[in-house]
Amino acid sequence: HVQLQASGGGLVQAGESLRLSCVASERSNYGMGWFRQAPGMEREFVAAISWNGGVTYYADSVRGRFTISRDNAKNSAYLQMNSLKPEDTGIYYCAARRPARPESIANMENMYEYWGRGTLVTVSS
Repeated sequence: HVQLQASGGGLVQAGESLRLSCVASERSNYGMGWFRQAPGMEREFVAAISWNGGVTYYADSVRGRFTISRDNAKNSAYLQMNSLKPEDTGIYYCAARRPARPESIANMENMYEYWGRGTLVTVSS
């Protein structure tokens, strides 16, 4: 099955930006999503993009600040995070799913079959 590797996390100050990357081990028709887990909290949905890149969806908490994108030629998905806040701190996971349709997206964990290990994002105030 596909393996996912997330990278790009780090320590930044509030208001700064980071770009996360997720590389898949194989090329296929996967819908991609980003989730995050803050210390002591449940993992939550952040953003999703359809396999064809035509549809995106965001959690209310990040809409307007984060942008999800993908490059299928590079088997990669990205999460551009701007205007970061301390509450954005957490481990960010990328996930992949085999969608029923090219434009299909999902915002629930149980709809994703494959998960990467995560990359830590820390935003200081």
